[in-house]
Amino acid sequence: MRMIGLAGVALFAGSLNAQSTVPPAEHQIAAAVSPLPAEHRAGATVMGYDAAGKLVTLRNGTGDMICLGHNPKDKDFHVACYHRSMDPFMARGRSLRASGTTGDQVDSVRFREIRENKLAMPTHPAAMYQYFGGTFDAAKSEVSGAQVLYVVYIPFANGKSTGLSEKPSRTDPWIMYPGTPKAHIMFTGSMSR
Repeated sequence: MRMIGLAGVALFAGSLNAQSTVPPAEHQIAAAVSPLPAEHRAGATVMGYDAAGKLVTLRNGTGDMICLGHNPKDKDFHVACYHRSMDPFMARGRSLRASGTTGDQVDSVRFREIRENKLAMPTHPAAMYQYFGGTFDAAKSEVSGAQVLYVVYIPFANGKSTGLSEKPSRTDPWIMYPGTPKAHIMFTGSMSR
């Protein structure tokens, strides 16, 4: 974390490093919910980091969205919010990574567990909103310079079942990971704030 201006006004920047201190919970919450549409922010459950750097729940929400705050150990700013129905899948991924599983093995395990009915996936579309890079100004509760990524998970969908292309596009929605449990519609391109 880099301090700017008055004491206590934090700017989370792409230059964060492993020695960074953990921002106050209220700053983490504001940053974590920033990619969400305004109507979902107040009710979102927010996970962030305690003084020891452990991922914890900072706020239990009443809404349908779960947000993950920026990990102060990571160099680049990243926050993500996803629909509550995706939590078993997302939580399992965090658990596997924490236990040392890396790369494609995370999905290999989750996909196998889904096939074995040990891990549930939603039966309806589920949104996720993310910011990558840029900075978060805690004083203004604003993100600037970040790339945005919006996806809608539709497990096992493909181009044929949706009419969407399976080819990546910078200007049009398309299906990523078609036919898999984590199939999702990608919305990228000029959609930025």
